[in-house]
Amino acid sequence: MHAVRLHAFGPAENLTYEEVPDPLPGPGQVRIAVRAAGVHLLDATLRAGVGQGPLPLPELPTIPGREVAGTVEALGEGTPEHWLGQQVTVHLGRAPGGYAELAVADATALQPVPEALSAAQAVAMIGTGRTVMGVLRGTDIRAEHTVLVLSAAGGMGALLTQYAKHQGARVIGAAGGPAKTATVRELGADLAVDYSRPDWADRIRAAYGERPVHHLFDGPGGTLSRTALGLLAHGSTHYAYGGSSSLLSGTGGRQEEPGQRAQAGQQGEPGQQGSGEAPGEDLPSAESAEEKAARGITVRPLEGGFMLEHKRELETEALELAGKGVLTPLVHTFPLAEAGAAHRALETRGTTGKVVLVP
Repeated sequence: MHAVRLHAFGPAENLTYEEVPDPLPGPGQVRIAVRAAGVHLLDATLRAGVGQGPLPLPELPTIPGREVAGTVEALGEGTPEHWLGQQVTVHLGRAPGGYAELAVADATALQPVPEALSAAQAVAMIGTGRTVMGVLRGTDIRAEHTVLVLSAAGGMGALLTQYAKHQGARVIGAAGGPAKTATVRELGADLAVDYSRPDWADRIRAAYGERPVHHLFDGPGGTLSRTALGLLAHGSTHYAYGGSSSLLSGTGGRQEEPGQRAQAGQQGEPGQQGSGEAPGEDLPSAESAEEKAARGITVRPLEGGFMLEHKRELETEALELAGKGVLTPLVHTFPLAEAGAAHRALETRGTTGKVVLVP
């Protein structure tokens, strides 16, 4: 089979497209003819040689990637025969191997692909969609609320924008550049703002008032988060995931689970980034803990332990919502042989939606 391999940590150019032996499924496993492989910021971080949370750097050479969708074409010993020929998607967990024409996975981790979804859409929902479901768990978004989504043209942001509109809320989507803000408008946002412009927050205030936001979905963190916090209404909620979780260190705010906070990028699997776009700078919040408390702001980090415990449940929920058309993931595809270009585009914010490799 053909696969993308990494022989030395470093730049995206270190990803090479090679011919390697076909993997063999072990007991209780299947082999999947891959039709789509998800690309994640974590993949780029590990490729560069930077460990992320509890996830160690892989032994080299390695085939990156942990999200695939395709057709089950071989079974290991003891694997139920009904899986043969099924269209499935799966998150490989800690074991990489997704950037390939063939991938091996445990049968117990497989999820059937709804008929309405393409392989690329399914692979977007198995990881990114699952994380969105975790962020949304327990939310109370109403028609009278205003929602602000940062990185709204990213993999997670696009889904969060659609979900908030489905709930009837007024939605503001913030993204970088005219092309991405156009995409955000197509997703149904009532207002799309370009956060590469210094006046993006002023545009929101001019449209809806000084502090109109009830729900802030914040994946990038950094300076974008600091600015967005100034738009939050009294009693609002700040959902922090991906790079933004670094803001929760010493910045105060009322957390729903005191004593716990998400580490940067801890999204369901250790080290998984959440926004689908490059993370923001690790800068402190512009407001003190006292100021946040006085405004009644609740900070909701995404807990890695919760995501792991409810992994399959959240995957199923994400795929069902996509299958029903409530959520339609945006995908940005690259040929498998151009994995290096996909990494470069992702790292430089040159993508829209979930990045997917197609063999």
